[in-house]
Amino acid sequence: MTGFPLTSLVTLGAIILFFIMALRVAKARGTYKVPAPATSGDPIFERHFRVQMNTLEWLAMFLPALWLGAIWHSDVVAAGLGLVWIIGRIIYMVAYVADPKTRSLGFVVQMLATLSLFLLTLFQIVSSFL
Repeated sequence: MTGFPLTSLVTLGAIILFFIMALRVAKARGTYKVPAPATSGDPIFERHFRVQMNTLEWLAMFLPALWLGAIWHSDVVAAGLGLVWIIGRIIYMVAYVADPKTRSLGFVVQMLATLSLFLLTLFQIVSSFL
């Protein structure tokens, strides 16, 4: 598949970000002495863990919406919205670990990017029937 180079790069970027989050959880396990398989202990460890798990939950919605947006609309538009999603997740990660009460901006940014991909795709699909 060579028709979606930008969406492919954004997909790799999302996977790399998730990998970095996993490494941060592993490091936090050692730093805060939370042995596997425990998922609770020090509050800072729990923040790292929740960032990773929340991102996993959103990846299940974001990745299909990203690829459907690329297929049904445009590689450039889908990749642009995907990049916004990644930026939102980075903002979310940094804010959540610092103070969970400040995570809203990052959450809203990535949520709006995902919703935009979904609605753009839905519009394209419905328009194809008309």
